Amino acid sequence: MTTTERGGGQRRRPRKKRRPLVWLAVLLVLAAGGWFWFRWQCWGVQTTHTEAALAGLPAGFDGYKIAHLSDLHGHEYGEGSGELLERVAKEAPDLIVITGDLIDRKEQLSMVPALAQGLAAIAPTYYVTGNHEWALGSAAVKELKALLKECGVAVLSNQCEILERNGDRLALAGVDDPNGYADQTTPEELYGWIQERNPGLFTLLLAHRNDRFGQYANAGYDFVMSGHGHGGIVRLPFVGGLIGTDRRFFPPWSAGLYTVGDSTLFVSRGLGNNTVPFQGFRVFNRPELAVVTLKQG
Repeated sequence: MTTTERGGGQRRRPRKKRRPLVWLAVLLVLAAGGWFWFRWQCWGVQTTHTEAALAGLPAGFDGYKIAHLSDLHGHEYGEGSGELLERVAKEAPDLIVITGDLIDRKEQLSMVPALAQGLAAIAPTYYVTGNHEWALGSAAVKELKALLKECGVAVLSNQCEILERNGDRLALAGVDDPNGYADQTTPEELYGWIQERNPGLFTLLLAHRNDRFGQYANAGYDFVMSGHGHGGIVRLPFVGGLIGTDRRFFPPWSAGLYTVGDSTLFVSRGLGNNTVPFQGFRVFNRPELAVVTLKQG
């Protein structure tokens, strides 16, 4: 008789104990990590730096630094927008521009004074409307514009101002969003007005809608700064933005620098999220405080 037979047959190896609690803990950790990563993608501000080489830029504006804010949609970064203001101040810009969709709802007007006063204390600040302000109605737009002016922010409503630096000049123009008044001055008319009075003057246009760049380029503007596209909501490596504000895939001009003819566009990915489907989140597309430095091209 063998030893195995004497022991009552072949011994079975003990089964490994299942550990459901361990696996549950792992899943919870992964879920929590994914949630915090997603929140960081939606609200973790990134300061970006871009040099825009522009043909025809006056020599006096070489090195001119612009802090570009867009599409806040009523969001505050820190109490009284303190975190955002600190970021802007750190960059020491020569100019600050806000290219629309500052608020989504009328009650968000309460966040405007602290932000506007803070920005105006850092550098001259200019604002143009976006489609979301006009969606609140013309009365709300008037109230917002008046509030911004009271707080030291210049509002450009199909208007321009001449900026001077180091003995040179350029025209800073701004147009209201197309959602505004039906009979408002067109971008083409505004450009013609500028050139009639200042022939050949370099023109920087603030306009909310990035998808109208073709129109602005054809009008003759040298440099355009816009928002509206939210960076394409989801950004894919080597591809760019995935979803346009018109719900189309792979929109053009979603973020960064673009050129059409002799005109250059810079598009901000924006700082906020609105509640429209497919726009209430971001993936590989963090909110952006864009700092653009103008260079002679």
